[in-house]
Formats: sequence, structure tokens, C-alpha cells
Amino acid sequence: MFAPMTKTHALLLGAAGMALAVVVVGLFVLLQPMFNSGTSGLSGQVRSSGTALVGGPFSLTDHTGKPVTEKTFLGKYMLVYFGYTYCPDVCPGELQVVAAALDELGDKANQIQPVFITVDPERDTAKHMAEYVEHFHDRLIGLTGTAEQIAQAAKAFRVYYAKVDDPDSTEYLMDHSSIVFLMGPDGSYLAYFAYGTKPDEMARKLAQHLG
Repeated sequence: MFAPMTKTHALLLGAAGMALAVVVVGLFVLLQPMFNSGTSGLSGQVRSSGTALVGGPFSLTDHTGKPVTEKTFLGKYMLVYFGYTYCPDVCPGELQVVAAALDELGDKANQIQPVFITVDPERDTAKHMAEYVEHFHDRLIGLTGTAEQIAQAAKAFRVYYAKVDDPDSTEYLMDHSSIVFLMGPDGSYLAYFAYGTKPDEMARKLAQHLG
């Protein structure tokens, strides 16, 4: 006979289901334009070449309190990840992968600027982001802003996110895409790394772009 499902088991299954949903939704949002060459996608923003329109103008605040825009990072490759500091496992796991991949690249990693953009500006202040990013990589920059600024950045990168309220808790989770974007020195989209990509695989593909 099967043991009855406890509340803990139910929560674990729910978390696993949410993680799967994040991956599926995130990949759909990112890849949808790639399959609509010459036609309008969900947002009507698809080049005739079939290239995904990922990236664009944004105005945010870094973890030191300094205002930044997309132009701040011109001249360097960018590894961009959207998440939030209160994320229980997915976000820290992905940031650890990014850090490990950069370490594996050695000196070549100096060409790349890793960036972590919050989807939870309500809790992720610049000070809180500063305390968080230092746990992953010494060059990782955390970006936050107003709800409107975060929405603009997420739209530019075609990132999905939504607040998930729990009536049984005073805290809340954020449902969001889990994708690492590689942007070129000119700010153009080059590639993405889906959730679950291993550090050595990420490092190998990054090296191919760096030359």
C-alpha cells in the first residue's frame, strides 16, 4: 500500500511542477520568434531573417546604486540571467553554473560581463543585490529598478515572470523563465543556454563565440 501524501510531499511536487513550467514557458517565449521567419509573432516583432529579437533598451540600477543602461555594457560580451534573490534553488543553481563556466574559461572570461537582473524589485533592493551577487562571482553585477523598469527589461529579453502568492504564507515565490542569454559586444543577441546546461558545455560554447 502507498503511504498517504503529506503536505511536505505535496509542496515538493508543486515546486517540481513549477520548475518544469518555468522551463517550458521560458523556451516557448524565447524560441517562438525563431519559427516565424517573415511573419509576425506574438509581439509582432520578428525579423524577416528569423532572428529572435532578444535584448534592447533598458534603464536600471546596479548593486552599487549606479544607474546603468544597455549602453553601459557595450564593448563586452554579456551573460544575462533574470531571477530573484529569494529563489530557493533554480536561480542560485544557474548563477553557480555561470560562475563555474567563467572560471573554466580562464583569462578569456575577462571579455564577458555576467549580469543578474531581478524580477522581484519589491524585495531586491540594490543593497540586497550587493549582498547576494558576492556569493557567486566577483565580477557578477546585480541589476534592479522600479517595477516598470524591470518590466521593460524583461520585455526586451522576452522573459516571462509572475508573482505567485501563497495564502498559507507571508512570503511569495516568483514564477519566471530560467534562461541565460549571451549578448555580443554590440548588444546583439548571440545565443542562449537553457536550464540544466552544464558548466563545461556553457564554457565550450562561449569559447566558440569569443574566438
